[in-house]
Amino acid sequence: MSPSSEQGQVTSFVVVFSLTLLVVAGLVLDGGLLLNARQQAADTAGEAARAGAQAVDIGTLRTSGRHAIDPLQALAAADAYLRQVDADGVVTATAEQVTVTVTRTQRLQLLPLIGLREATVTGTGSARSARGVDQAQP
Repeated sequence: MSPSSEQGQVTSFVVVFSLTLLVVAGLVLDGGLLLNARQQAADTAGEAARAGAQAVDIGTLRTSGRHAIDPLQALAAADAYLRQVDADGVVTATAEQVTVTVTRTQRLQLLPLIGLREATVTGTGSARSARGVDQAQP
């Protein structure tokens, strides 16, 4: 092989290697952003669930002494919290537990170079109403 027949081989290698390195950097950076977004969604869901679980059914507490959640008030409290922090979520509530699932869309930084502009992540949190200081009592 003559030296003139190998011209340009290094250039194509550098281009392919650079693009590969950029995609890997995008996976690392945007992957970290997605992990952070998922954690924030889970934190927000947990906070909203705790806000809802504070809606104690006073009638049940007074008549039976049982510590129960008022599902309608819990839904309203959790929804109000989600609106306050500008989050999208789905709330379910029973007399025992409030569950919130928050959905968040994260814009990506480097992966749009390969066509991935955004990703959706979800986080779920649940809370129960409890009385007692150190441990939950029935």
